[in-house]
Amino acid sequence: MSADVIMELNDVLGREKFNRYVSEAERERFLRSLLREARLVEIREKVRVCRDPKDDKFLELAVNGGADCIVSGDDDLLMIGPFRSIEVLTPRSFLDALPKS
Repeated sequence: MSADVIMELNDVLGREKFNRYVSEAERERFLRSLLREARLVEIREKVRVCRDPKDDKFLELAVNGGADCIVSGDDDLLMIGPFRSIEVLTPRSFLDALPKS
């Protein structure tokens, strides 16, 4: 996780539209649990390639964190992939690529 991604996730989880699905307390517990398990990645190399500049933070995280892939449903990210040999996959494509047990 990067600081920018954490801030966006916090903002998104705070949206009122989620109230009918999950309580604010549950969302806060989820975020705390995620942050306990996540590795904070320092962004040393900036990226400016997305059609939507707000999505550059995800490419920056992948590049600086040494990711193999980005899993996203965002069309602006999907149209870029692969980016510097980092695949950009839909959630379905990612699940389909997992080894079958």
